[in-house]
Amino acid sequence: MTPQEYVQDKAAASGSSFYYAFMFLPKPRRAAITAFYAFCREVDDVVDEVTDPGLAQTKLAWWQAEVSKSFGGQPSHPVMKALMPCVPVFGIEERQLHAVIEGCRMDLQQTRYLDFPALERYCHLVAGVVGEVSARIFGVVDPLTIDYAHKLGLAFQLTNIIRDVGEDALRGRIYLPLSELQTFDVKAHEILNRKYSGRFTALMRFEAERAHRLYDEAIALLPAADRRNQKPGLMMASIYRTLLREIERDGFQVLHQRVSLTPLRKFWLAWKMQALGMM
Repeated sequence: MTPQEYVQDKAAASGSSFYYAFMFLPKPRRAAITAFYAFCREVDDVVDEVTDPGLAQTKLAWWQAEVSKSFGGQPSHPVMKALMPCVPVFGIEERQLHAVIEGCRMDLQQTRYLDFPALERYCHLVAGVVGEVSARIFGVVDPLTIDYAHKLGLAFQLTNIIRDVGEDALRGRIYLPLSELQTFDVKAHEILNRKYSGRFTALMRFEAERAHRLYDEAIALLPAADRRNQKPGLMMASIYRTLLREIERDGFQVLHQRVSLTPLRKFWLAWKMQALGMM
């Protein structure tokens, strides 16, 4: 299996909304974003699939060393072999890959966030930086597009957090800021034990409204000069925002289930944005 085949399989197997947005890109950009996404998946899988925290730390340290070696001209993992030829073409920086690893390391070291600014720092590393790299691969004419990409990445990550409250609880993690739990009188043990209440629903509604504001703010920041280039990000925004609306319509029943969209619906939303420019 070639490095290119490896990253393609990694991206396709995830079933992520990102994969559907990649399908419409020209081949060089599609190859770059697929390799970068495969890197993010590899690092994220260390945290989600390795049950021994010590082993997970060791694996993340390996990835950190692998990134440094790769930028020094000696990639060994198929993902880095596929990604490195794209680095000079699309201006991907070593610090950006290290930031993604650092964000995943936070998952091993921290299971609670005191307030939204603390959560925002985590989101910057695991989603904002990803948005920045992705935007550069899609094509940036106006530097202000990077601000849009960071804001959109934050909206994506908050949508993920809302969707995954129950799954994260099973791992002992609560990403919802503790200060906001206190505001709505939701106890941490209620989330960890996956107990619904009107207070929990009110908290989730508050979080969803924040995510919607971030989507609106991100799209407002996108310069007209880059709207065509950034269609893949807008496709993902359409898919993620539709998912958020499904969660809202379902009454935030996220503690015992993972709400998702069918592959056909994801493809339709991506195509609609590509062909008609509609979200």
